[in-house]
Amino acid sequence: MAIWPAESNALKNGGDRTPSTLKLDLPSCPCSLFLSNCMKTIAEARNPKLIRLVFSCVRGYLVRNDFLLQRLECCAGVERVETFIAPRNAVPHVAFRHVDPGQLNEVLSYAIGGLLGQILEVGDWKAASFRLNGEFKSRFSFPWLHIDPIPHRRIAWVQGRENIGVSRRAYEAARALGVSIVMIENPGHWLEADHGPYAHLREAFIPVSIEVDGGFTQRIVDAVRSYKYPVDGLMTISDVRLPGVAKACEILDLPTSPCTAYQNAGDKAKTRMLEDDASESLTLSSAAELSSLLGSERGQQLVFPLVVKPSLGWNSDCVSKVSDQKELVEAVRRASERHADAASPSVGVVIEPYVEGPEVDANIVLLDGQMVCFDIEDDFPTKGDAPGAGMEANFQETQVVLPSNLPPDEIHLLCESLRSSILRQGFTTGVFHCEARVRRSSMHYTDRHGILDMEKKKEGQAKERSIYLHEINARPPGYLESVAVMLTHGVDYYALRILLCLGSNEHHRIHALSRPFRAGPQFHLCILIIPQTRAGVMKTEDAGADLFRCHPELRQHVPDYDTYLKGGEILEGPSSRSLWWIANFSVTSRISRLECLQRAQFIRDNFIYELE
Repeated sequence: MAIWPAESNALKNGGDRTPSTLKLDLPSCPCSLFLSNCMKTIAEARNPKLIRLVFSCVRGYLVRNDFLLQRLECCAGVERVETFIAPRNAVPHVAFRHVDPGQLNEVLSYAIGGLLGQILEVGDWKAASFRLNGEFKSRFSFPWLHIDPIPHRRIAWVQGRENIGVSRRAYEAARALGVSIVMIENPGHWLEADHGPYAHLREAFIPVSIEVDGGFTQRIVDAVRSYKYPVDGLMTISDVRLPGVAKACEILDLPTSPCTAYQNAGDKAKTRMLEDDASESLTLSSAAELSSLLGSERGQQLVFPLVVKPSLGWNSDCVSKVSDQKELVEAVRRASERHADAASPSVGVVIEPYVEGPEVDANIVLLDGQMVCFDIEDDFPTKGDAPGAGMEANFQETQVVLPSNLPPDEIHLLCESLRSSILRQGFTTGVFHCEARVRRSSMHYTDRHGILDMEKKKEGQAKERSIYLHEINARPPGYLESVAVMLTHGVDYYALRILLCLGSNEHHRIHALSRPFRAGPQFHLCILIIPQTRAGVMKTEDAGADLFRCHPELRQHVPDYDTYLKGGEILEGPSSRSLWWIANFSVTSRISRLECLQRAQFIRDNFIYELE
């Protein structure tokens, strides 16, 4: 590692603020270009900067070539990060020794990456370097170098997502891992064009209908077999396609969890009936069964409120809280009809008790039954959680905050309980996004001065706590949450899912890349959802961009955002069945959870748009 504070002697002595120039005669290489660009930036800014180059003291291969960029993203005081090593290329080593000026050029050519950092106070480059050393210890205390060569691998990826904005990082992760993607998608998808702007993200595109019908699995098998090169893995992150893709893996003898496990996870009725507390709930194969249920002894014992949802579903779609038998009948009818006309019809319904207590999103990585990584996030109350909420109030997420504010013992209980639930479904390996509640938690939500947050209850805990599972999704969390975890903890669930579909040969990289920052999360992060509150046609071209134009000071605290519904898009309003939101923001604070929530509330209050 080498550091150059870019400050002149004159600057140290209070003279001319002209930065010093680092004169090197390097051959053309990524390192020399990086240094040249850094010196240009310093000259233009007329402020001292810190340049650090990274070397390896042993030979090997990077577990992912962009590990510096990925783990230093949003690092305080770091302006620019670059990697000099291509995926799967060998990393040269540099022995620790005194370097004579004549050897400098040779040694610099061995750098594997570099960064440009800020010096907060003039002449304070030693303090800046010390702070950066602490960040390196936290972010790179994992085996980022593998001694053996990393072979080129190829995967077939089924369903390419709706646009680059909700998929870019997943495809970039594959490239950094040295894994080529063969995309299997419907003809006309935005990744199809061989000379399109995103063609570099995949090796090839196979146009095949991915409609989930009776022939879906065989079409995937045929597509993989027809490809001109061997395929090492097959995957999807599309809920409805997971069982069919797993079946295709079984036919092709590619690594996978059992198809039956994916079928269990994709069916909320099967998921509920596998739980230890299954007797609290009811499942109906169709709405027609409800009348006989209500006339039975079990039906007479129903305790309201209840929650009704389709056996097949996602995004809390068509989930209702009902307070009496009349609402129950209507909610069951709606839930049963929700997917009745799909290519693979589903008319089953789940009826379960409404469980009070903090809801969480829990992301868990299992390898041969052992938990190698997890994170817990607080899923704030929805409209459906409000006291007295009727069946028209939905359960769309409002905001998710990480890390969780639950106490350590409840976090531990969640991990153990959810791991057992995953194993019961038939999985031993995979990335799982779970949703659950903590029954009789020691925490609850309260509103203080307009800011809702979780705090400890004043009364004592009378009963034993337990975990109530809502669902298990056998895939990484949604894109905005996966990105939030990557930024907050340093763990890339997409990279892990890609490696998992390649089998046991990649277990060493899975263990390495499952490690979060050693010092803990780098900030508090709130995923803020802006829901549809009115129906009409969006007149504002980009309400998210407008927000930052009016309040530019916010941008540094929002590392990721997306305006989903822009000018010309139709808003169906709060009664929309699809529950798509207008925009989402990842809002951060390095100071406190309260400050993070206050910033999120400011965005909520100042998010303005017009409808036609």
